[in-house]
Amino acid sequence: MGFGNDGHGQNVTKAATRAARNSIEFNSIPSIRTLVPGGYEGLKLQIILAVPPKYQKDLDLEAVKNVFPYGAKEVVVQDGGMIAPSGIAIERLGDKNEDMVVVCCSVTVGY
Repeated sequence: MGFGNDGHGQNVTKAATRAARNSIEFNSIPSIRTLVPGGYEGLKLQIILAVPPKYQKDLDLEAVKNVFPYGAKEVVVQDGGMIAPSGIAIERLGDKNEDMVVVCCSVTVGY
C-alpha cells in the first residue's frame, strides 16, 4: 500500500508514480527466484490506483508501470484518492487551481 500527492501543478501522474513507489519502497522479496517459476520476469503485478475522477483522464499508465522494474503489470484505476485544498494557487509552479491531488496505490504480487 502507498500514497502520493502533487501539492502544486495538479499532476496526477506525478501523484500516482509517487504512490506506486511508496507502495513498494519498503518491501523486498529476495526469494522470488526460488518461489516463482521464471523468477522476477514470471511475476504478475496487479496495481490498483485510487484516483480522483476529475483527474483520471490525465493519468499516464505507462509512467506508473515504469515504476516497477520487472513482471507483467496490470493497472486498474478506480474512483478514490482525494482532492485537498492546498490553500494557494501559484502559477509559476504550474497550478491551475488550489487542488492538491492525492492517489492511493495497492500492489498484489503473484505468478
